[in-house]
Amino acid sequence: MSIDLSLLPDEVRALIAAQAATIARQQAALDGQQARIVLLRAQLAKLRRLQFGRSSEKLDTAIAQLELALEDLEEEESAKVAAQPPEPRRDDPGKVRPARRPLPAHLPRDVVEHATACVCPACGGTLRRLGEDVTEVLDYVPASFRVTRHVRPKFSCRSCETITQASAPSLPIRRGRAGAGLLAHVLVAKFCDHLPLYRQSEIYAREGVELERSTLADWVGQASALMRPLVAALERHVLAAERLHADDTPVPVLAPGTGKTSTARLWAYLRDERSHAGTAPPAVRYRYTPDRRGEHPRAHLAGFRGVLQADGYAGFGGLYESGQAVEAACWAHVRRKFHDIHAAGGTSPLAREALERIGRLYAIEERINGKPPDHRMQIRQSEAAPLLDDLKVWFETTRTRLPGRSDVAAAIRYALSRWTALVRYAEGGTIAIDNNPVERAMRPVALGRKNWLFAGSDAGGERAAAIYSLIGTAKLNGLDPEAYLRHVIGCIADHPVNRIAELLPWNIASLRLRLDQCLVA
Repeated sequence: MSIDLSLLPDEVRALIAAQAATIARQQAALDGQQARIVLLRAQLAKLRRLQFGRSSEKLDTAIAQLELALEDLEEEESAKVAAQPPEPRRDDPGKVRPARRPLPAHLPRDVVEHATACVCPACGGTLRRLGEDVTEVLDYVPASFRVTRHVRPKFSCRSCETITQASAPSLPIRRGRAGAGLLAHVLVAKFCDHLPLYRQSEIYAREGVELERSTLADWVGQASALMRPLVAALERHVLAAERLHADDTPVPVLAPGTGKTSTARLWAYLRDERSHAGTAPPAVRYRYTPDRRGEHPRAHLAGFRGVLQADGYAGFGGLYESGQAVEAACWAHVRRKFHDIHAAGGTSPLAREALERIGRLYAIEERINGKPPDHRMQIRQSEAAPLLDDLKVWFETTRTRLPGRSDVAAAIRYALSRWTALVRYAEGGTIAIDNNPVERAMRPVALGRKNWLFAGSDAGGERAAAIYSLIGTAKLNGLDPEAYLRHVIGCIADHPVNRIAELLPWNIASLRLRLDQCLVA
């Protein structure tokens, strides 16, 4: 129903006009904040792509600053919306409202029933139940500590006075007071959730449990030693692959006695056959080294024979030259070089055309992802091979028309210098088009680099690499890493060493049920 404002008194119209102006200003400010949020999200996405494409501590700082700015804007926007009076809900059949995702079904439900009057408030008559309206609210109950008391009664024989008592329980840490659940929580908090031990100590203190950082560090060291045989079994599985992804990233480590940080490296070797319907479980083995000398990957991969997919790092060259490994290059690295040029200039037609040509190769891969090797090879030979031949001719022709120092010429030279390794994926059906799977495996390390400042030694880096390997492999196999480590730590001390492979994530048949029970407990 519309109202003719001209019929209202002047003071009422003035008040309505002032309110309308205020609403318009608030809406304009809100629109401006929303536009800035969109811009910041775009900048953040770009920096994240650069972060995993090239190593830069400045990028990490810029990303952190953008995330804080974005959080502030989103919080401010929500606060302003909350301060406004709620609008009456109108049932508009033409308006599409966003559907809320249901809350996870596995979570426990606490039912609170709100009773109403016993009799009709209008006439005092008897009420009958028609149904009910249910509103579900997601809440959080803080994590809790508990003490498990192991009681072992003693008995003596009335005849011979022999004393009988059950054996002491097997605990993960000798003479330690930490259970398997607590140890798993500390490890996952540090190496998966990126909480250094001193921060964990502060959090536990707020809950009334005093656990010194040194105590937590001792637990981490002993738990890591306990699981060494399992990590060795995991490494054997990884190196038995016919094809591996490899990558490395810098990690800052506190140099002992100097108070300064040195730059070490963390290497990742990934076995993942899911892209070509392989049956072997995916697994990743991280290795730590104090520097980036080529002797390290050669030592890590001494037992490997097959296709190695990696970047152009010269340290892998010895593996290729000896015939121990066959090189497969990464098209994502080539595409990234042209993308950076296109994003910086915005008007580079050559960079844009290169991206479009490479994009056609990726479109083929999307269609055959997860298909058997024979099918993938057939499609690649019939569709991708001609595109690759055309792309090489275009690269060679374009390079002759460009200044040698131009960015596009440099990107083309990079691609042509590695052409044999770049097109190797199209010769069969098991090699991936790029090295992105292992770059994704490196992301947790990039997010948690600050933890390495508290490793304090090369031995600490090696321990971290071992725990990263177990956590990363559990996640690759769809397991909750904390529940997995809780299970392993709880039984590995008494598990036969010659059957240690039974504790690898994919070999624990009953673990998934246990994980579901842990989630609802």
